[in-house]
Amino acid sequence: MDAGAVFTTSIAQNSCGKHQMTTAYALFLAHWAKKLSWKEKALSFRTSWDKVCQAVEVVVQWGLEPRTLGPIQAIGVDEVAYGKGHKYLTLGYQIDAQCTRLLWLGKERTVKTFGEFFDMIGSDLSAKIELVCSGM
Repeated sequence: MDAGAVFTTSIAQNSCGKHQMTTAYALFLAHWAKKLSWKEKALSFRTSWDKVCQAVEVVVQWGLEPRTLGPIQAIGVDEVAYGKGHKYLTLGYQIDAQCTRLLWLGKERTVKTFGEFFDMIGSDLSAKIELVCSGM
């Protein structure tokens, strides 16, 4: 072996982007986010609420990357209250016979917020919607 030889090895790339955590740690925190409040989890695992939020963002982004919206014929729109006072989220669902899933979540329950749902799915898919069911 030559004393001046250079050896290289590959290291698994961290898919967490700019976040300073490993993919395994992000998956671990995001998994527990389903079971505990984010504050409880941050205290239990001696991390910050921001790190828990970042972990959930990483996992959600990972899940959204391969998603295809496909044809959407029917949508459901509803609101859910959270926190104290009148704070609401607007939910946009696909409710086709062959596919029922949450597509979008928007802060507040305004016309502007609902317009963001259509911006997200685009004009081509929006034009093919035949039925809208709303509980608002």
